[in-house]
Amino acid sequence: DNIFPEDPEDGLVKANMEKLTFFALSAPEKLDRIAAYLSERLTRELNRHRYGYVCIAMEALEQLLLACHCQSINLLVESFLSTLRLLLEADKPHLHILATNSFVKFANIEEDTPSYHRSYDFFVSRFSEMCHSEHEDPETIRVSGIRGLQGVVRKTVDDELQANIWEPRHMEQIVPALLLNLEQHPNSSRFSSSSSSSSSRSPAEQTEVCFRELLGRAAYGHINNAIKPVLMHLDSHSLWEGQGFAVRCFQIIMFSIQSQHSHLVVQQLLGHLDANSRSPPWVRAGIVEVLSEVAVIKATGSVGPTVLEVFNTLLRQLRQSVHYQLTGFYDNAGKHKTSASQERTLQDAVIKTIGSFANTLPVYQRSEVMLFIMGKIPVPGIYPALGSPNTGFEGSRMIQVMLLKSLLQVSERYESTNLLTALPSSFLEPLLSFTLMEDPEIRLLVLSILTSLIDRHQNSKCVTVDVSVLELKEDTCSKQDNLFMRKHAQRLYRHIYLTCKEETSGRSHYHALFTLLTVLGVELSSEEVLVDLMRLVLALQDLASSSQECLSVLNRCGVHALCAASLCVLAKLGPPLALQQHVAQVVERRQKKAPHLLPEQALTKTNMKTKFSLSKKLWIFISTHWYDSHIFSEPNEDRLSKRKSVGDVISDCCVFFRVETPDGLSKSGVEEEERRKRLQLVEKFQTASFEEIAAHCGSRVSVLSPPPCSTGNHYNNFCVFRCWCIKRLDHPDGTY
Repeated sequence: DNIFPEDPEDGLVKANMEKLTFFALSAPEKLDRIAAYLSERLTRELNRHRYGYVCIAMEALEQLLLACHCQSINLLVESFLSTLRLLLEADKPHLHILATNSFVKFANIEEDTPSYHRSYDFFVSRFSEMCHSEHEDPETIRVSGIRGLQGVVRKTVDDELQANIWEPRHMEQIVPALLLNLEQHPNSSRFSSSSSSSSSRSPAEQTEVCFRELLGRAAYGHINNAIKPVLMHLDSHSLWEGQGFAVRCFQIIMFSIQSQHSHLVVQQLLGHLDANSRSPPWVRAGIVEVLSEVAVIKATGSVGPTVLEVFNTLLRQLRQSVHYQLTGFYDNAGKHKTSASQERTLQDAVIKTIGSFANTLPVYQRSEVMLFIMGKIPVPGIYPALGSPNTGFEGSRMIQVMLLKSLLQVSERYESTNLLTALPSSFLEPLLSFTLMEDPEIRLLVLSILTSLIDRHQNSKCVTVDVSVLELKEDTCSKQDNLFMRKHAQRLYRHIYLTCKEETSGRSHYHALFTLLTVLGVELSSEEVLVDLMRLVLALQDLASSSQECLSVLNRCGVHALCAASLCVLAKLGPPLALQQHVAQVVERRQKKAPHLLPEQALTKTNMKTKFSLSKKLWIFISTHWYDSHIFSEPNEDRLSKRKSVGDVISDCCVFFRVETPDGLSKSGVEEEERRKRLQLVEKFQTASFEEIAAHCGSRVSVLSPPPCSTGNHYNNFCVFRCWCIKRLDHPDGTY
């Protein structure tokens, strides 16, 4: 009794309190009686509304609690907690704050001895209720309640003998109380826990500290119980759409939990997305957006063991969204309407999320994901249509577009080491089949996917006729890439050729084709590939000029522009300077006489009314024997293998630039004469002996080293040198 002053404003009598503390430490067996008496005194003063003495009694209990050794603390705790209950049950907010402050001090005490009979259920309920306070000074009460919950977590989470704070009945009180305060202050600044005291923090700041601490202490089996109330709160308060509150919540969650548990959060979100498959589109889009952010935060281990299940769920949402968009309702009963714009927003979010998750995977898993997505795309004649009976063909087409966009998201982040692994037959064949479809959007997506998988130096982002800005490969084409081109090149070239014949191709298609041809030439910079690409480009030039093809003026101008731009790049990757000069001369002529045949002006609206005509001086002539234009349109795959060898093609290059017509001769006569001479030359190089070839070329060139700028002599010298090498290898004693 002597620790209580006559006037409560004088505060605790310190001298007498020191004597009481010394007595309690000397005789710890008296602690329970001392605590019980102080609790009884506090209750009496509380009933008399003498709140000054209530505060003094509470201070005395705190000092005894802090001074006692850990072995003796259990003698005090029961009376201490019962006293706090009385204060929290009172209708005075300042007593609630007093009790909370005392509980926080108690929670920070580390105990060595176990306790068997304590219960914190009341404190969880009361502190959670304080977090919802609407008192005159709600922020103070709410901060106090949040600090109280933080104390409960600290006191119980590491003690197996205490009440399990992770049980759903506790989490369903704690988590919503925290989220409510976090939601009402969405723009609070981020801070360090040591940057400000607890008393000066706002409810949102204090909430974030408490929420992070709670999640940081969660073990593997506790994650689901902590996440479910978050999902329920976001559902019940319609918080998936808006200012990004749901994203912020899960950012806190992902940064707070242990990294090895992050895939559990992903699984919870995926399950919640499935559960809301018939919810409004903004709800589904909000969940998908959160998934996308989760994937970015945890780049390692966020997907977990069920990699394909993640993508399967997202692709299923795409198909359902397409169905909802076409039917106009997001439920089977036809009661809840949806709009095309809302569903497209969801579809874009799903596609973005697929790319985000793919970016977290190693390369080998990305290949599996691409094959998995390809297997889900309805391909005519290969896979059945996935559109529902209510959506029909249009549903299948939209699903194809959506899945190809998803595939593009994955391929853009794919870092291939060789084309055999990036484009296996099981993936390439169905992909190329889409280039034959009538839908221009599908063809454009396929071209973009092919380019992104082949482009390993990011040249597609800066494709131009100026080779100096491209990142050229310094090493030679690898064995795997050579094998890929020998196996698939002709099929790839034929599909490119057929794509140019489509009447619905537009400017974006020809730009994509130019990018693809440039990337092929740069990434696979081998002699054989360059020759084949030039043959393909010249075949396309013939296609655009043929009167037998039903191409519009728009398409013909686009193909000629594609040929000019592609040859400008290819001519600088290996062929001699003379070829570069010839291409440059033709481009210069076109700039003066036919600018609509160049990329800058091709496919403009004014060209729609232009009557197409092409002078031979505006052609790019190399040699008609470099290619056989029919080889690209022939569907029989056996015909594709019947092409000339590189040596045969190069041996044709002795006469390939002259296009000027001599005076007095008709153009048709000149063409026939040139063709006849070229046929004779080809036949001679294919059938003559080495001595005859050497004599023919030696009469025109005296040395093997190429002359400075003599037109055509680069290839003459190369032919002599190549024949010499072959003959030397074939000679019995190798001494030629």
